[in-house]
Amino acid sequence: MADPQADVTEGCRLPVLRKNQENEDEWPLAEILSVKELTGRKLYYVHYIDFNKRLDEWVTPDRLDVKKLQFPKKEAKTPTKNGLSGSRPSSPERDPMRKSLDLSLQTATAPSRGKTVPTPKRKAESASLASQISPATPVPSLPGSTEMTQASVYPEARDTNTFNPKLNTRDDHEQLASLTTNGTARRLISSQPGRKRKANCVGTDEMIKVFQYNSPRCASVYLPPGEDSQDSSDGIPSAPRMTGSLVSDRSHDDIVTRMKNIDCIELGRHRLKPWYFSPYPQELTALPILYLCEFCLKYLKSLKCLQRHLTKCNLRHPPGNEIYRKGTISFFEIDGRKNKMYSQNLCLLAKCFLDHKTLYYDTDPFLFYVMTEYDSKGFHIVGYFSKEKESTEDYNVACILTLPPYQRRGYGKLLIEFSYELSKVEGKTGTPEKPLSDLGLLSYRSYWSQTILEILMDLKSDNGERPQITINEISEITSVKKEDVISTLQYLNLINYYKGQYILTLSEDIVEGHERAMQKRHLRIDPKCLHFTPKDWSKRGKW
Repeated sequence: MADPQADVTEGCRLPVLRKNQENEDEWPLAEILSVKELTGRKLYYVHYIDFNKRLDEWVTPDRLDVKKLQFPKKEAKTPTKNGLSGSRPSSPERDPMRKSLDLSLQTATAPSRGKTVPTPKRKAESASLASQISPATPVPSLPGSTEMTQASVYPEARDTNTFNPKLNTRDDHEQLASLTTNGTARRLISSQPGRKRKANCVGTDEMIKVFQYNSPRCASVYLPPGEDSQDSSDGIPSAPRMTGSLVSDRSHDDIVTRMKNIDCIELGRHRLKPWYFSPYPQELTALPILYLCEFCLKYLKSLKCLQRHLTKCNLRHPPGNEIYRKGTISFFEIDGRKNKMYSQNLCLLAKCFLDHKTLYYDTDPFLFYVMTEYDSKGFHIVGYFSKEKESTEDYNVACILTLPPYQRRGYGKLLIEFSYELSKVEGKTGTPEKPLSDLGLLSYRSYWSQTILEILMDLKSDNGERPQITINEISEITSVKKEDVISTLQYLNLINYYKGQYILTLSEDIVEGHERAMQKRHLRIDPKCLHFTPKDWSKRGKW
């Protein structure tokens, strides 16, 4: 009788047994990415469909349900005019842009008498928080029609990798937004004869008035008509840039990089199980444990090599300047050009927990801010974020990561808060590079929500009137970019349109939830402990 497992090859799909969070058996559909034989027994590397890649693993044959085996489907290819397989040829009627595109291609390939434009040589460093969402997180404009009584929900429902219980209905989409080519969402405004309307009816300079709602502890916000802000969301890039530390190029996503290549990392007193592929040297990937020096992050192949290294390594803290210390928490600023080896090793470690980014080794254009915890043995790395020395898009974070042993303890929000404290000192508003990962999006949403609610709840009323504030004022106080303020208000579903005015209504539930969250948030940045002088990198040549 033929062995049914012999038919299980790379690309096949079938149910695979795994334990869920409640330690119960489940059989999710999984794809076979690789097959290997170890001591006469086959092992299969599986990716669970619709699950994050950090759950991918090697499984034994007894966990496969071969009765429901699905073989990979061959892609349907239609013949073209020259007999080669390919996609269906487009006709001029079906593709009116074809002719103009062909002309532009001809002019682009034709020899030019002018100067040739050199391709950019700058590459990027490592990657950001863990997992992935869609390439661009759209930031919608505020609702602006009198027919709409309810503000839109932040349109993350389009993201397949994040959960949003509030989905817009079809009518909401027709009234509210369509995704434009630059990645921002705009309302579709029906044209009415004899009536002119602004494309973005609510500007960030418009006043927001805070109302009492059901309880003296609750607040809301109002916007009377005013001038539109000249800063619009049109400046948001439609997709992540291909330079900078957050490079979201999926061309590297081949069968090799889809599989974890490191089994275990020993970093100080912690042993870490990597989530994703990281391009450590090939000869180290076959080792059961990869050893790292927790101070200089150098990688070594054995415990004996690590012990020998520690007798020679003089570092007890990250290289660079300590710019913040309060209690046992310190932050070190590290120049990617002056400390290239440490920066590259940090990127390699970070890539183990970051999936949707490509790691490059040109760390010169970046600054790294490493958060550490101090004890008698030294300063132990907890997490880090990096930022470009010069950012034309107002990015104040390129990559951000809290190492797994320190996750779910408030360190992620502390990193985010510190990045905005730096922006306040620089006198700028900032935003993280997009795309954010699933965990990163949750952390930033939570931080933005708590920060903005804190501002709104602290507003005092003047002369018995309801307090007022503008989007610009919220942005200036918090250093959070205006688009992020607007998207957060819409995500929280606070914006309402009432009697010709925009109001933000903070219900009892929102206030109580915010108070509970703030009681749990023990770690905060103290601006008095920050000793940071911003540099003007534009005047420094090549950094």
